[in-house]
Amino acid sequence: METSLNILIVLAVAAVAIILGMGLYNMFKGGSGNTSQKLMRARVIMQAIAVALLMAALYFFGPQR
Repeated sequence: METSLNILIVLAVAAVAIILGMGLYNMFKGGSGNTSQKLMRARVIMQAIAVALLMAALYFFGPQR
């Protein structure tokens, strides 16, 4: 269970980095503002998922009180 959660966290963080890179590429090439907005929304959603996974991992597998 812990290993699968770690893999999900790595995938979520990688997805955030990829979406961020796509957004930066779109901005520097002078792409559509609509595309930039969609990428920003997708990045924020993925960041929320990544943070939720990290918090779940800390809650379930962190140091015991």
